[in-house]
Amino acid sequence: MSDIEVSVVMPCLNEEKTLAICIQKAQKSMADMGVVGEVVIADNGSTDGSQDIARSEGARVVDVEAKGYGSALRGGIEAAYGTYVIMGDSDDSYDFTNLRPFIEQLREGYDLVMGNRFRGGIAPGAMPPLHKYLGNPVLTFIGRVLFNTPSKDFHCGLRGFSKEAYARMDVRTTGMEFASEIVVKASLFDMKITEVATTLQPDGRDRAPHLRSWRDGWRHLRFLLMFSPRWLFVYPGALMAMVGVIVAMFLLFTGSPRMNSLILSMALIIMGLQSLSFAAIVRTFAVHEGLLPAKEGYRKLQTFMSLEKGVFGGLFILIGGVIGILYSIYQWSTTGFDTFPGGLTDSVVLPSAFALVIGIQLIFNAFVLSVISLEHIGSKKSAS
Repeated sequence: MSDIEVSVVMPCLNEEKTLAICIQKAQKSMADMGVVGEVVIADNGSTDGSQDIARSEGARVVDVEAKGYGSALRGGIEAAYGTYVIMGDSDDSYDFTNLRPFIEQLREGYDLVMGNRFRGGIAPGAMPPLHKYLGNPVLTFIGRVLFNTPSKDFHCGLRGFSKEAYARMDVRTTGMEFASEIVVKASLFDMKITEVATTLQPDGRDRAPHLRSWRDGWRHLRFLLMFSPRWLFVYPGALMAMVGVIVAMFLLFTGSPRMNSLILSMALIIMGLQSLSFAAIVRTFAVHEGLLPAKEGYRKLQTFMSLEKGVFGGLFILIGGVIGILYSIYQWSTTGFDTFPGGLTDSVVLPSAFALVIGIQLIFNAFVLSVISLEHIGSKKSAS
């Protein structure tokens, strides 16, 4: 089937009302362009005869047992024969009659071609107001900020990509997050992305859509944050640590620290450093699992960081804390362990206890990072 240029893949779960017209539109659009193509129906367990309808219209049916929007599309895309894949829902809401802009941009060399419903036009009743004015704009804005993607309609279901680019994306999700993962992976791997205008019409189904606004909206947001350790861990962690250090230094060096303020500032530093440690751990794990690319910043971080540096740095801070605690005990002993010397709690005991926590934290985190790296190295060796 190497002569097939375009595969139009549609996920299907009981779409007997609209499936035939979607297939016909896609076939006609490709025929009008002289494109050698196919329509692949990724059926996710329909019980209404959708499979027979698809076959009667000349489409190829791929049965996908694993449930979920993403699972269905993954099964259909993997079975597609085309050099390029265009995916879209089979509810007759997307415009399969005009696939030309997608195919032309894919032929131009773009890895991912996104549809933009806001440019092309959204018919009255085609998109709930909650999605049109809040969900899509907010999630698209967050996606553009977090991943620097040019897409202005992050969740448009009509999109095209090359099979080669899709293989590089290594998409893992099985639910509604599948659509977001494609855009995120394409952006993270510096693929060529563009968008074309498309339209959205009210779907032709006589049942409620599978989409659940708040549940699926939260799942999309959660996914975006998980794939952006900088925004989830680095920036908040750096801010907390910086504020904590500034306040702690001011309190300690003015000579009259206040215990409550000092405790809060040190808690900020601990939370900030832990957040930064999580960022390093998550990034390392994600790169080793193929979820995120190993970009230049990550390589520099790996070169700079090592188990030995983490352990020695943690031990240095830990020893400083132990010395401070021993000094406090010595000063206390000069009073016969009766009255604790005034001011020593603020100026010595608290900073020393803080140093103990930070030192242990650094040592343990260094070992966690080392374990992840060793596991990765071991798997590479066994694979070879």
